[in-house]
Amino acid sequence: MAFHEVRFPDNISRGARGGPERRTQIVGLASGDEERNASWADSRRRYDVAYGIRRADDLAAVVAFFEARNGRLHGFRTKDWADYKSALPSQAITPTNQQIGAGTGSLQTFQLAKRYTSGAQTWVRTIAKPVAGTVRVALNGAEQMSGWSVDTTTGSVTFTIAPGAGVAISAGFEFDVPVRFDTDMLDVTLDLERLGSITSIPLIEIRR
Repeated sequence: MAFHEVRFPDNISRGARGGPERRTQIVGLASGDEERNASWADSRRRYDVAYGIRRADDLAAVVAFFEARNGRLHGFRTKDWADYKSALPSQAITPTNQQIGAGTGSLQTFQLAKRYTSGAQTWVRTIAKPVAGTVRVALNGAEQMSGWSVDTTTGSVTFTIAPGAGVAISAGFEFDVPVRFDTDMLDVTLDLERLGSITSIPLIEIRR
């Protein structure tokens, strides 16, 4: 298996349904109380992109994409239109959107991440598939136009010279979700007007 650095067609993924999934075990006690345990430390996203098919050409594009990925075998990128950037949906990306680390004077590589905060609780999501050309980086709030590079296949930001101890490192970016098809069969329907549809095209996030 391999990961193909290609994105599922945007015009089809824009109509997708889905979002994050958690796995929680709940045990009911004789007293009526319950115990809850999180089986997963991180969420996993699921989507159904069949809702974005509006033309026969869309259907053909999905079939070609499915065949090129060998069904469930190879991973690929998709854009989650509800959550695809470091800033809020209504705001523009800035290099101070997300803190990704603090300098030590020797560490040169830092992982892109996005924080989800509600009240006193925060969950940190690793971003492994940033979109090329969208990443911006700042040191102590000052944007850095050079002196760093980003690996768009892993989400790692590497500085030519290690940031000094205590220097706040932040970034802004767009990102894709690494997924695979969650089916080995596409159920294609073609009506008399040659308009096609597929009952369901499930995608599931790849967690490595």
